[in-house]
Amino acid sequence: MRGQETEPVPDVVVSRLPLYLRTLTFLAEEGAEIVSSAKLAGRLGLSPAQIRKDLSHFGEFGKQGSGYQVAYLRQKLQEILHLTRTWDVALVGAGDLGHALAHYGGFIDRGFRISLVFDNNPQKIGREVGGLTVLSTELMKAELRRRQIRVAIIAVPAAAAQKVADELVDAGVSAILNYAPITLNVPAGVNVQYMDPVVHLQHMTYYLEPPAQ
Repeated sequence: MRGQETEPVPDVVVSRLPLYLRTLTFLAEEGAEIVSSAKLAGRLGLSPAQIRKDLSHFGEFGKQGSGYQVAYLRQKLQEILHLTRTWDVALVGAGDLGHALAHYGGFIDRGFRISLVFDNNPQKIGREVGGLTVLSTELMKAELRRRQIRVAIIAVPAAAAQKVADELVDAGVSAILNYAPITLNVPAGVNVQYMDPVVHLQHMTYYLEPPAQ
């Protein structure tokens, strides 16, 4: 779903939509029916004007002075983010991080289901992780194509991540969540998001005063 404009929506705007959706979900669980841009802004640490501007890229969802209907705006954001369906996700890497991700219960309620797990370690292949049997990465391309998987998570060491990404792209994956501490080289049209906790920690320490010696 897009507005009437011909220019693409800035990615920074798209990146905030899941935060709006998450907050609206919390509000719905609390029984809220109407929410103002000011209340949303207060929960998210943004300005009301920023929220109204972001949403205006996709249409008009509220009336001046009356706020937004929580259920309606939540539904529209789900449509915009293509979350009216559940996306099957391939997980590559069955180590400690892969185990944690496979057992994480927060995916399914938010539109994602880990449905395949791959690893190249013979000691892990054939074992069960999160209710799924770990498959060999040698089968990855064929299985991804057969299941028409579009989304994948990389949870392998940095040295192996680019090769895995190349194989995922070759198999038709166009959305990758990368936990490996490396920047991937992918073709245009493939969206990569990075989850490196060290990078985020390093970002935050800029604002900290070192302890006195």
